[in-house]
Amino acid sequence: MFVDSHCHLDFPDLANNLDEILGNMQQNNVTHALCVSVNLENFPRVRALAESHDNLFASVGVHPDYENLIEPDAPQLANLANHPKVVAIGETGLDYFRLKGDLEWQRERFRQHIQAAKQCSKPLIIHTRAAAADTLRIMAEEGADSIGGVMHCFTESWEVAQQAIEMNFYISFSGIITFKNATLVKDVARKIPLDRILIETDSPYLAPVPYRGKTNQPAFVRYIAEEIAKLREVSLTEIAAITTNNFFSLFKIA
Repeated sequence: MFVDSHCHLDFPDLANNLDEILGNMQQNNVTHALCVSVNLENFPRVRALAESHDNLFASVGVHPDYENLIEPDAPQLANLANHPKVVAIGETGLDYFRLKGDLEWQRERFRQHIQAAKQCSKPLIIHTRAAAADTLRIMAEEGADSIGGVMHCFTESWEVAQQAIEMNFYISFSGIITFKNATLVKDVARKIPLDRILIETDSPYLAPVPYRGKTNQPAFVRYIAEEIAKLREVSLTEIAAITTNNFFSLFKIA
């Protein structure tokens, strides 16, 4: 069986066809999915999805791309995470690709999320783009290793992956790993310890080959597992079992 460790089922492209999306998951042996929050305004609908379906879980957090809003603080985030179906803090992190200028607010927001994760003892879901050095620095400064988590939709180098793993983090691969030009990501997937791998769709974005350019969905997570199995020269069954076990272990789901 497969698990999608990061998707956005509350986004309109998926929410408007939820019954079909869930049916496709079942047909493709994708047994569970984690619906990831990107802002607090829409967090209630993310939580509601998890509450309404035994095989769905939720996170709470504010994505680094969201500007000009009331900044969440650690106690607020920790309080919202006090729910049996909310299993993580995030997604959080740094993104210097989309936004420019003085981004100190992003770094402070990231610190608040790390502190919240430590307060509620739930792992972090970290987004980093064009900001690996600062991401790792803040993780170290705030003691993120004490709680751990996952570097989601990983696109960085093996050296960055190693540093994250040393801080008690998993590495999650998205549909990008199936793209022909994703040589850096494929290299990481070949080298990473199997007990540190997760798979995700980040749907509705980043559909894997052979659906590249179309709306992504959790059912497609098997294609990411297939690519990792091919790169590692192991069976798909082994990658499915390992990534599923890693998911339940990291997010402390019985």
